Amino acid sequence: MGRSIHSSEQRRLRALLVEAREKAGLTQAEVARRLRRPQSFVAKYEGNERRIDVIEFIQIAKALGADPRDLLAAVMN
Repeated sequence: MGRSIHSSEQRRLRALLVEAREKAGLTQAEVARRLRRPQSFVAKYEGNERRIDVIEFIQIAKALGADPRDLLAAVMN
């Protein structure tokens, strides 16, 4: 298993996070503010320029008002 940010799993994760953000009616700037990170942090993981680790994933999911377990299950399907 490679560590590429361009794997199908990474693309699926990115798509799910973008979808969850849009469903929550949030902008990248609003998510970044909730995470206490710059907007570029959100833009980079959404744009497949950056991988996120598991702790960041959980924090992002919570900032989106989503259950991290549900998002992870969707990536695995």
